[in-house]
Amino acid sequence: MRQPTVYIMASGRNGTLYTGVTANLARRVYEHREGLIQGFTTRYRCKHLVWYEVFSTMIEAISREKQIKAGSRAAKLAKIEALNPEWRDLYGDLA
Repeated sequence: MRQPTVYIMASGRNGTLYTGVTANLARRVYEHREGLIQGFTTRYRCKHLVWYEVFSTMIEAISREKQIKAGSRAAKLAKIEALNPEWRDLYGDLA
């Protein structure tokens, strides 16, 4: 099922953050967790889904991703703390 989503992966609480966009969140997070795609998340071990936001179109999701990436680390941390103050891995909630 295609569902445009912006998400943040983390290496741990207050660790390294990665912001991305996808049409299939469960599949994409699985790829990050298993290290199937070489790059930033594999190198910095960003394996925990700590925040996400769903959109009706990919254009909206990409626009939001750019906005988040342009923001400060403090703004990203505030988003995570507002939705997920325990920094729980949300991957299990996707099933």
